[in-house]
Parts: sequence; C-alpha cells; structure tokens
Amino acid sequence: MSNDKVAIKMVINGEERDVTYEELALSNNLAQEALVRLLIEKKLFDPNELLEMMERVKKERYRQQDPDSAEG
Repeated sequence: MSNDKVAIKMVINGEERDVTYEELALSNNLAQEALVRLLIEKKLFDPNELLEMMERVKKERYRQQDPDSAEG
C-alpha cells in the first residue's frame, strides 16, 4: 500500500483492506458516470439538461467571492 491516507477499512471475504481517499473518489466517479450514461441511454433526460443543471448547481454552490469584500 502507498503512503496515501486511509479513508476506511473494509473486510472483503474475511480479509481487511485499506481504502484510500483517492480510491473512494475514483470509485465514486466511475459509479456516477455509469449512472449518467444509463439515464441518458434510457432517455430519462437529455445530456444538455445535465450540463445545464451542472452549471446551475455550480453557480449555487460555488459562488465567486466578490474581490472587494475579501478579508485580509
């Protein structure tokens, strides 16, 4: 195992395994991409709707701080 920080320890088939934050992030990205592809294939939404929603969420969650109001 590398020097990466351990996020969780899992027991698989009776063996303990360390899972790093990087592995968790990669697994999450893989699952998310698979889910999006499946929803698009099933025509539950259009890819452009996803892009529009991502932009909306980005604006809501990651607002740019006004440089004039920055502390320090």
